[in-house]
Amino acid sequence: MMESNKTKAPPPIEVRDLTMKWGQRLIQEHLNFTIEKGSIFIVMGGSGCGKSTLLRHLIGLNHPTSGTVMRNGVDFWECPDETRTAIMRQSGILYQSGALWSAMTIAENLALPLRQFTTISEQEIADICEYKLALVGLAGRGGLYPSELSGGMRKRAGLARAMVLDPEVLFFDEPSAGLDPLSARRLDDLILELRDTLGTTIVVITHDLDSIFTIGTDSVFLDAERKTATARGNPTDLRETCPDAGVRTFLRRGA
Repeated sequence: MMESNKTKAPPPIEVRDLTMKWGQRLIQEHLNFTIEKGSIFIVMGGSGCGKSTLLRHLIGLNHPTSGTVMRNGVDFWECPDETRTAIMRQSGILYQSGALWSAMTIAENLALPLRQFTTISEQEIADICEYKLALVGLAGRGGLYPSELSGGMRKRAGLARAMVLDPEVLFFDEPSAGLDPLSARRLDDLILELRDTLGTTIVVITHDLDSIFTIGTDSVFLDAERKTATARGNPTDLRETCPDAGVRTFLRRGA
């Protein structure tokens, strides 16, 4: 049989020996992990461990103290500015609050990045916005303002806005924060559906156990005391077999 000449594409995100500090205060050090294409990768750990700080490094808002964040095989901080900008546009972000402009309708919120970063027509913009809203279960709601939506609907509208430029990677910052259990479960189901239908790579910052076990296919655990990652792998497997007692305690709390 003839050998294939195809080489495996680099992963969407690879973190190499990353150290993060705020001034002189160490947050985390020597982080090493890979986020594979199409996975739902969980960044987990207790309060103050540096989950949100790591998110800011992954999306390009914070420069590492040392180490490297690779995006599709490209060193994010060593590449030309135009390449870095293109990489950032391949990232969609759902913030805890949804981060919607209150004075704009939902459709106007979605249209804003399309008008800023593309040259497509207004009709195409309207069609894309309606399609993205339909994907998150908000078809026909584009004319409403954020204040007219429930908390769960605002989250979904924020997700539609995060998806509007067809990003390769979607980042979620504590997606279940502020939601009732039913709304949180619906959002988890939506995340799974987006991964399955669009093949999007998803990174979720969370401490919510229901979400961790429902959607997580891979994970890294940040230890707040040791200032480094103490576990990596499927969250369900880590709950049962992780040799680190602190990780097992975190994943079994309330059981």
